[in-house]
Amino acid sequence: MADKRDYYEVLGINKGASDDEIKKAYRQSAKKYHPDLHPGDAEAEAKFKEVNEAYEVLSDKDKKQRYDQYGHAGVDPNYGAGGGAYGSPFSQDIDFSDIFSSVFGGFGGFSGRRSANPNAPRRGGDVETTVYISFEEAAMGCKKTVEYQAVTNCTECHGTGAAAGTQPKTCPTCGGRGQVTVNQRTPFGVVQTSRACDTCKGQGKIIEKPCRACNGAGKTRKKKSVEINIPAGISDEQVLNVSGHGNSGTNGGPAGDLHVYVGVRPHPVFERRGDDVWCELPITFAQAALGGEVTVPTLYGKVSYNLHEGTQPNDIFKLKGKGIQHLHSKSKGDQYVKIVIEVPKNLSSKQKEIIREFDKTSSDKNYAKRKTFKQKLKDLF
Repeated sequence: MADKRDYYEVLGINKGASDDEIKKAYRQSAKKYHPDLHPGDAEAEAKFKEVNEAYEVLSDKDKKQRYDQYGHAGVDPNYGAGGGAYGSPFSQDIDFSDIFSSVFGGFGGFSGRRSANPNAPRRGGDVETTVYISFEEAAMGCKKTVEYQAVTNCTECHGTGAAAGTQPKTCPTCGGRGQVTVNQRTPFGVVQTSRACDTCKGQGKIIEKPCRACNGAGKTRKKKSVEINIPAGISDEQVLNVSGHGNSGTNGGPAGDLHVYVGVRPHPVFERRGDDVWCELPITFAQAALGGEVTVPTLYGKVSYNLHEGTQPNDIFKLKGKGIQHLHSKSKGDQYVKIVIEVPKNLSSKQKEIIREFDKTSSDKNYAKRKTFKQKLKDLF
């Protein structure tokens, strides 16, 4: 695992990037390499997993702090050989704020906050993934199975970090508190500070025989999947929360959540504006001039519409209730159809002659805009 790329490099950002910059870089990279956009491309799939792994760490304040200080060994229980339970702060889940307070702790009764109990239940972190759906699926709703990476309790040791048949022992130095109190004489008197216990590395427990499967971390990274319901009317880049499907908790704490970013693929005909659907309808000059019945595509199938005589370019008509269903509602938006009148090309000699004859019989009364324009020119000149 020594050949792992730097997480900042994976997302293409600098080490001091803000939370918003990290999220933006993740969204761009996830879209770029998502397997749905590169079916059968093993390289794209590998990069997509790498991007998700990098974001899982850099979007989590505690993990980012460990990564910045220790690199991959600080966040990945399987990284490095021979690290065991004591080589990785990830496996020990050290509370760095407690170490900080041990250095800058108060004097006497004015000490900082007390360190949290290392054996108390702690909620697992949240994880994120992206699912891509079609324009129609966003409008109608659908079910999708999403895959993602999450940290779970080791199946061999059930999260204890100890080999089968053994159990972690309470640290004799700190009595399971994970911290020790140190008294120091200074010119100002006796200063009392707390710091992480050196014997158990702040865990309150000692693993004498680490589990081989997880090297004593008690957790492993695993590929998981879950089926989710995507509601009708969901928009591009909206987020669905799947409770309890994130990283496993510690010491019996609940699992975190899974955040699913929904990406909606563009449609070749329809465009979404709010919950309304827009499209263009190309028609012939004859259809525009004479009117008549035309067939209009909608999300719910084809419908017939009667054009009036003299339909003009860019005229818009509405099909009520043919838009997208409002999120968490049964009502729908509308569909707006914009008329595009196509001028014919590649005319035959006969067709050209017919048009010339038609033009000879036409006058300003057939062209209202042309007539108005001529009148404006006459007034000006």
